[in-house]
Amino acid sequence: MKKVTILVPVYNERMVLPQLIKTIQDCISLLTMYQWEVLFVDDGSNDDSLIDIKKYRDLDDRISYVSLSRNFGKEHALLAGLDYSQADAVIIMDADLQDPPSLIPEMLKWWEQGFDDVYAKRMYRGKESWCKKFVSLRFYKFLNKNSRFEILENVGDFRLLDKKCVNVICRMRESERYTKGIFCWIGYKKKEILFDRKDRIAGETKWTVASLVNLAVQGITSFSIKPLRVAIVMGLFVSFLSMVMMLYFFIRTLLWGDPVAGFPATIVIVLFLGGCQLFSIGIIGEYIGRIFMEVKKRPLYLVSEYNNSVINDGGKGVL
Repeated sequence: MKKVTILVPVYNERMVLPQLIKTIQDCISLLTMYQWEVLFVDDGSNDDSLIDIKKYRDLDDRISYVSLSRNFGKEHALLAGLDYSQADAVIIMDADLQDPPSLIPEMLKWWEQGFDDVYAKRMYRGKESWCKKFVSLRFYKFLNKNSRFEILENVGDFRLLDKKCVNVICRMRESERYTKGIFCWIGYKKKEILFDRKDRIAGETKWTVASLVNLAVQGITSFSIKPLRVAIVMGLFVSFLSMVMMLYFFIRTLLWGDPVAGFPATIVIVLFLGGCQLFSIGIIGEYIGRIFMEVKKRPLYLVSEYNNSVINDGGKGVL
């Protein structure tokens, strides 16, 4: 019998846990041809989410959990769940039920037909501001234009991954992670299914504007070096512009004797060049900062507890 793990990262989701677990249990109870595990990764919650998960585990042995020592972020929580999964396939979904478990049977159907990555693409993005939708779509268009492979638009973490995909992702131990790009980078045989994303049933989203901007920067710097070339293009442009201006002032002075503008022109040129330099340094700094984080080789996450067992060595995150 094949084993399937449903992986759910959790951060302060106590309000949605009862309905989430009931919905998952109702779904998998009809799929008796598989051995099931529902693996929750508690990412340092401070609202007693872990206490409730432990209570549900006492009632249903299909429920497992990994408790991280603090909040490491969703990207690292996903990796922790993949590390601790021992299944033939892993289904990743959010805890807020915006990703409907009712799609699981269809995912399994395509998996049984030989697809390694069955991902759910959103036709309707749920309750989001028009600004967030616009910025998100423009970000993916920019990223696709500047990377060597396609980053799927309107596709989140809700997907089924075959064990071969999970094993490859677990081998990628980069600390600055952009999981949506990693899913696309690994390739393998993919299948798209469409769905309308629902609104969050309770609580509030944990994504702030700052965290979304940081995620976007991670995505760009993780899978494209095109921003580094902006500095080269900008340098060539400024050099060409400077030569044109120098030639213009030389000819004007030679033919008409007009004095070259002094203070205002100097200030404008200095500010323009200074802005270009600072912008270029900022781009280079983003990449250097990520190199700095990678070379330290710190554990990607630390586990404090796994299924009622205290972990004293940090768990699989130290590998």
